Order: sequence, then structure tokens, then C-alpha cells
Amino acid sequence: MKVSAKKRVIGIALLTAIAVMGDAMLFIVLPLYWEEFGLTALWQIGVLLSVNRFVRLPLNPLVGLFYKHFQLRTGVFLAVLLATLTTMSYGMLQDFWLLFLMRALWGVAWSFLRLGGYLTVIETTNDSNRGNFVGLYNGLWGIGGLVGMLAGGILVDYTSISFVTSLFAWLAFFALPLVWLFVPVKAAEQTKKQKKEENTRWLTRHVTLVLTTSLTMGFIVFGIFASTLSPLIERSYQDQWSVAQLTIGAATLAGVMQAIRWGWDPFVAPWIGKCLDRSTSKIQLLLLPLFSGSVLLCFLGYVQSMILLLILLLLFQFTSTFFVTTTDTLATGVASKSDRVKVITAHTMVVDLGAAFGPLVAFYLIDNFSLTVVYILAASLLFLLGVIWLFEQWRELMKAHK
Repeated sequence: MKVSAKKRVIGIALLTAIAVMGDAMLFIVLPLYWEEFGLTALWQIGVLLSVNRFVRLPLNPLVGLFYKHFQLRTGVFLAVLLATLTTMSYGMLQDFWLLFLMRALWGVAWSFLRLGGYLTVIETTNDSNRGNFVGLYNGLWGIGGLVGMLAGGILVDYTSISFVTSLFAWLAFFALPLVWLFVPVKAAEQTKKQKKEENTRWLTRHVTLVLTTSLTMGFIVFGIFASTLSPLIERSYQDQWSVAQLTIGAATLAGVMQAIRWGWDPFVAPWIGKCLDRSTSKIQLLLLPLFSGSVLLCFLGYVQSMILLLILLLLFQFTSTFFVTTTDTLATGVASKSDRVKVITAHTMVVDLGAAFGPLVAFYLIDNFSLTVVYILAASLLFLLGVIWLFEQWRELMKAHK
């Protein structure tokens, strides 16, 4: 059965969404229920939320080679199968080192899913629609984050961890047949032009700056913010709220806040992508989330009012959607004009590197200083990156006028 480009992107995105639910749930539940997972210290939270990303750092180049020589379908099938196993284990194992092993296996699964998705988007897009397809892909797989965080936060408050992890694991298992339906047997064959590009220098000044942006995005959005949202809400959540005589816990509220972001992503991210496709300067659009995100993170570090905190969280989550979509569009754009596998593998590696160090740095600073210090650090990094891109834009303008 012939599958259109759009259906191929949608298919891989939805499979990724199902597979990622267990991982998304942990970011809300683990920082609040860490003792029920058999952990004995706060630093173990940071390790478990980070180890899957460290595993992916050396693994991503190998996965890139895998997709050059083996079927795309095989890699995605393996990924969903590992997602089933690891998600089930989170509720069954109550030992730090066994959970450590399972999180490492999840890192293997995510490498196959993420790289396969990016390569699919690159092969099926051009400069006129790449931003839209990147936004569509990110928005749809984000539905898994929505379900994982929202359902995870709510259900764990009222049922049990083992119930939630078993539910998500069975959903992943029953999604396995969809691999044959949506995922092509193999990626598109390379053209002679693409093979020639592999022999050219790909790590240019511009590509290096794009990869630096990818690193910062992973560190702040997927690392620091995702892992500290629950403690941030818990710090200001003094008076418990209730709906229909049911008390809303901090995990539930954190899950709702993250789920709102994942809920609007399927609509907002493609719209942002279309704006990028129509824009004559993607750098100018990138500056918006960099500087506005820096200001919002600074406020988040100090705010004490719960209502104001929720408003600022919504604004920052919109900014992060803008940041992620723009960064991924820049990365896939430079990859399409260079060695695709090398550039997109480097992009996934540095995003993983940032996301891996994010929770470790965050919980180290929380243990030794305060949550405010974590957010001031993140704000400073975004501001510095914005200044670097401003200088790069000025440099390009000077070059154009010579």
C-alpha cells in the first residue's frame, strides 16, 4: 500500500506518541512519589530522569548507521517493543539499579523513534513546507506527552503507580501492528547528489550555531523545565484546591499544566511552522522565544502567587513550543542541504546531551542552593544565546552589504 508523505509523518508521530507516554508520566510522578519507586535519595531522581539521555549520546550515531543499512520499519518496531517493556517495569520494580537499567533501555527505544521520525520528515519535505511538517510531527507525538502527564498525574493521585504503568504499557503493545500499517519498509534511497554531499565539510559555522541552539533547547525545555515543574508548583501550592469534593494534588496540577502545552501543540506547532516557511528570516523569529523565554524564566524563579505562577507557566510553555519548532526547523533545514544523517544525528545528540544534564544540574542546584537559582541560570543561558544570534545576524548583514 502506497503511503503519502503526510501519512508517513503522521503515522510515525502517533506511534512515537504512544511509546512516549510512560516516560512523560515519570517527569510528573517521580519527583513527588520517589520513595514509592524504591528510591532513597533525591539525587536518584535526577539520575533516572537523565540516564536514558546519556545512553543515547553514543547510541545515536550507531542508530544513524542502522537506518542507512537496515529497514526503518525494523527500527521503529524494536523501539515500540522496548517502550512496552520499560513502561511496564516502572510499576513492577522497586530497586534503583533495576530502574536505572530500564531507563537505559528506554534510551535505546527513543533513539530509534526520534531519528527515524526526523529522517522521515527530511525526506518528505522541501523548503516550502518543512516548518509545517516539523510542527505537525512534533505536535502529534506530543499527544503522548499530554496523555502521559495528564493521565499519569491524575491517575497516580487516585489509583496506583503500577496501575498507570501497566495501562500505558498495554497501549504500546497493542500499537505494534500499526508499525506495518504506517511505517515504510525502508527510508528513501540516497541520490547521487546526497552521496556527494557526505564527502563535503558539513560542520560549518552556521551549523555549529544551530547545534548550540539545539543543546540549549534540550537543556532548558526537556531537561530543567520538564523535571522541575512539579517542585516549582509544589513550592507555591500552599492551599489545596478541590473540584467536586476531590482534592487536586500537586502532581495532578503539574500534569494538567504540561498537558495543556501538549494539547495545543498539534495546532500551534504547525502554525508556527507555516510562519517559519513564509518568513524571510528564521533568525528573527528565533529571537522571539530566546528573549521572551529568558524574561519568563526569570519571573518563574521568584514568583510566589499560585495564580500568577500558572499564568507565567502557560506563557512559557507557548514560548517553548515556539523555541522547539524553530530549532527543529533550523536543524532539518541545514541537514537537507548537507549530510542528512550526520547533521540530524548531531542535532539529536546535542538535544539529548542538554536534556540529560538538565535534571542533574537542576536537582544538584536545588539540593545545594534553591529552585530560584535553577531558573536564573536557565534565563541567563537563553539571553546569552539570543545575543549570540543577534551578533550572527549583524555579521550576515555586514557580509551582504560588502
